[in-house]
Amino acid sequence: MVLLSAQRMDVAGIAKVAFTSCDRVRDVIHNFNADGFDSLVPRYAGGRPPKFTLPQRVQIKKIALGRPADHDLPFSTWSLPKLADYLVAKGVVDDISHEGLRLLLREEGVSFQAVKTWKTSTDPDYEAKKNRVLALYDIADGTTAPGPEDPTVIICMDEFGPLNLQPHPGKQWAPKASKASNGRPGDQPLRRRRRATYTRPHGVRHLLAGYDLSTDKVYGHVKVRKTRTEFLAFCRYLRSLHPPEVRIAIVLDNFSPHRSTKTDTRVAEWAAANNVELAYVPFYGSWLNRIEAQFTALRYFALDGTDHPGHKQQASMIRRYLIWRNTHHTDPVLRKVVRRAETIKRARVA
Repeated sequence: MVLLSAQRMDVAGIAKVAFTSCDRVRDVIHNFNADGFDSLVPRYAGGRPPKFTLPQRVQIKKIALGRPADHDLPFSTWSLPKLADYLVAKGVVDDISHEGLRLLLREEGVSFQAVKTWKTSTDPDYEAKKNRVLALYDIADGTTAPGPEDPTVIICMDEFGPLNLQPHPGKQWAPKASKASNGRPGDQPLRRRRRATYTRPHGVRHLLAGYDLSTDKVYGHVKVRKTRTEFLAFCRYLRSLHPPEVRIAIVLDNFSPHRSTKTDTRVAEWAAANNVELAYVPFYGSWLNRIEAQFTALRYFALDGTDHPGHKQQASMIRRYLIWRNTHHTDPVLRKVVRRAETIKRARVA
């Protein structure tokens, strides 16, 4: 292009000979007039991003999941610029852009998340209790054969509540607001509103529930109180679901009515007399109780978006849900809610 221009050929003719546009010819000539032969040196830019080896990716992920304080840095968390500078300073990579680092971390399954709280168990018998509960679950799942003294039926038991008479948050189907209505009442039906409550003088109720792993059914009784007397009455009901010669185990937490004391030994005496093993989860270990995920489904299906006028109506809704749940325990939406709740609870101790 430069030689043809020096021979007085016009721009259109040069573009035709070079199979390019007139604008391209003008840019080359103007650049040559400004910079001389340096303008003819190719300047390569862009191209595919550099590939990082598997050891480099593993090291980057390991550092990103750690804390800056572990590397003697005065930061509480990594930012993309700080992490990129540290990787280059330590020789993990020669160079990496902030966007390239973000994409690499995303490909490795690492994202920037909020830190959540977790209360560790202070139970001195944590391992023994946890292992016993997991062993019982293996028996219930059929992965382990029960021993001579092991139970063959496993039931998870806990209390749900307190159940207040209050409007519960939830979601509903409602018409979309249109610009024509301008939010004026009467133009279209309004979605239901949650009643505002300031005093709740009607007291509370408690749901005593048991989840039978052998039949995949949930049973429950709504009570005014949840003392040792109500607990034993519900345990007798759970015991009546199976023949007396069948040994059962009840997985439950360390709530005081669940245990015997020096002044009240009724719980231990009843268990010994009725062929029942009481398996207590560790302190702050309620995630081990499989009934917790069932409570999430109960809240989702039967309580979200409700505002019952009385405890009788609320208890009726819960009982009707339990009947539906026991006859539709393979419902895909129900299983999805339960699996998600179980995953969240397991993640809290990962």
